[in-house]
Amino acid sequence: MLVLTTSAFEGLAITTIAAKIAQDMQGIHLYGWIFSAFLLSQLVGTLVMGQQVDRRGVFTSILISFVIFVMGTMIAATSMNMYMLIGGRVFQGFGAGALITCVYVCVTLYYPENLRTQILAAFSMAFVLPSLIGPYFAGLLASYLSWRFVFWIVIPLIVLALLLTYRSFRDLQRNQHIIEEARAVDSRTGQAILLAIGTGLLLTGLNMITSWQGIALSISGFIIMIPFMHKLLPQGTFLIQSGLPATLVTRGLYVSCYFATESFVILGLTEMKGLSAETAGLLVAAGSLSWSGAAWLQARLDVKDQGDGRKLRVMYGIGIMIIGVMLVILALFLTDIGIALILLSQVIIGFGVGLANPTTAVLALQYAELGQEGKMSANLQFVDSFYVAVSIGVSGSLVALAKTTGWGISTGILMVLTLQLLLVILSFFSSLRITAHKSQTDHPAGQKIDTLPM
Repeated sequence: MLVLTTSAFEGLAITTIAAKIAQDMQGIHLYGWIFSAFLLSQLVGTLVMGQQVDRRGVFTSILISFVIFVMGTMIAATSMNMYMLIGGRVFQGFGAGALITCVYVCVTLYYPENLRTQILAAFSMAFVLPSLIGPYFAGLLASYLSWRFVFWIVIPLIVLALLLTYRSFRDLQRNQHIIEEARAVDSRTGQAILLAIGTGLLLTGLNMITSWQGIALSISGFIIMIPFMHKLLPQGTFLIQSGLPATLVTRGLYVSCYFATESFVILGLTEMKGLSAETAGLLVAAGSLSWSGAAWLQARLDVKDQGDGRKLRVMYGIGIMIIGVMLVILALFLTDIGIALILLSQVIIGFGVGLANPTTAVLALQYAELGQEGKMSANLQFVDSFYVAVSIGVSGSLVALAKTTGWGISTGILMVLTLQLLLVILSFFSSLRITAHKSQTDHPAGQKIDTLPM
């Protein structure tokens, strides 16, 4: 819980202060890269650690993950320019993706299928405290001291988390079931790196799309991306086939909508409405609070209907998100009571994603084969990282394009939010193809938990 709370605080805090960082370092054109660099490296970290946790065990994997995350945080805290900061975010992202993959593996190994929605809901509660104090506290630090303190404060929290959990991870590794196939060298690591490179080239090109160099980079990145996307995503993903492919596509689209909307609403509130970073952060944090409440609700509903209503809960959650995104657009552009509507829209969007997200995670984990829990956990994190990285990266390019052409930042943000609305609508149609699957990991290698106090 402390690992996830620290990760949540870091994510919410950086979302709040990203505009301040970009302004201080004269890098508003690189705004999207503050997030995309983190997410693309998170993509690599999840797949690399998904293999390593099956091959080497949870304990060894989580130690490596902690070290890389702390190193990246220190680089970001001491950065002298936007490029150094982005480099630090690369290491942070790799470490964060690896850490969260280890956590998902523990859920798959330690908890039977019927309790996973409850423990994932409990994990969602880890966002409550960061949501209450994180954005406002980060905004205050950035406004009155320095945004660098937001990075420094993360390090003692993550070190404390390691001290409190390392014995549990060590004991779990002793009982972890590792099969020989998991020890084989997997090509997914290299493929993930090449996919990240291709995506990075595409996003870099889009940031300078008005020049021939930008067009060339975009085309090159796209050509590199496509074959590795095909290899890394489950078969049938491009066609949104029913079952696991549809589940992962649905999740990727609505998650990317949520985080991109959250990131650029902060920019809109500070640049268009003139709000301070701490005030804008508090408004957006309402979404994280309602996310936690909806996650708790869906866990109760899952127990009540024994999982039969999972597909409907995903569809209801996405439908609620569509309403929320439309309200965001109205609040920023078409009304004089934008602040109140922003607050309401964030509560609605957060509730929708909180209803859908733990549910799609459980639906996907049901497809995990014995001894391959790390791979399936990595698939989940891969989808979250890749879709969000592309969405935020393209959104940042739209803002950069609007700035370059003189359209104004408000036009750029309008294009961004319209894109996110289209993505969440596509997610709803994809959710129609979700199907249930009988779990093959109901007898985890570790001690089986039969009850979970909530």
